[in-house]
Amino acid sequence: MLVKRIIPCLDIRDGRTVKGVNFQSLKDAGDPIELVCWYTKKGADELIFLDITATNENRKTLITLVRDISRHINIPFTVGGGIKNEEDVELLLKSGADKISINTAAFKSPKLLKTLSKRFGSQSIVLAIDTKYEKNDWWVYLNGGRIFTNTRTLDWAIEGAKRGAGEILLTSMNHDGTKNGFAIDITRKISENISIPVIASGGAGNLHDFYQIFHLGKADAALAASIFHYGEIEIPKLKYYLNSLKIPVRI
Repeated sequence: MLVKRIIPCLDIRDGRTVKGVNFQSLKDAGDPIELVCWYTKKGADELIFLDITATNENRKTLITLVRDISRHINIPFTVGGGIKNEEDVELLLKSGADKISINTAAFKSPKLLKTLSKRFGSQSIVLAIDTKYEKNDWWVYLNGGRIFTNTRTLDWAIEGAKRGAGEILLTSMNHDGTKNGFAIDITRKISENISIPVIASGGAGNLHDFYQIFHLGKADAALAASIFHYGEIEIPKLKYYLNSLKIPVRI
């Protein structure tokens, strides 16, 4: 059985790590380089860096910061935000990223996923999906959760997997920053309908939330931000807890 991964996420705005609730009310959460060093020492399995305003501000990801982070890290490192084409991906991978996370551009041009996976390998391509539950279903949102689409999240996840994504990063806007638990239902639906790994994001508040998203939600990895950034949950403690409940993790 493959081990489950614990992944801290650094949402970056203006070169600083920030965190909010439901994609709103962003607050400073620290220096990204300091956090990277901390997580590398504390047993994080991977890190995800998201330049959360790059797409909305129509600019490129912060390459200099990506390079700086890559020099302080020895675990897989995914970068997302403002990625639109092959050139963007090539630059990020050459700057030290192990994977890239693509969201809006892939939705607007699904064939891009096939192009990227063919050139760089599907293992390097993470399809990020921001989703919100309303009108009795889960729907895809674009541009950092600002634009509603008429596409059901499950449908897009299935299509994305078929088109070459190597992994799905699923973020529930309803749960983001609330600390009320992950979106178990949609995570499980997607996990049961595709063959690639699913990273659950949004809502982690305590140790049990992680157990539930792995056991009930069938997630392959769980992502969190503020509870790690502010020391509310320590990764070693979380892993020992999960291990005691027979969830396979790397200790």
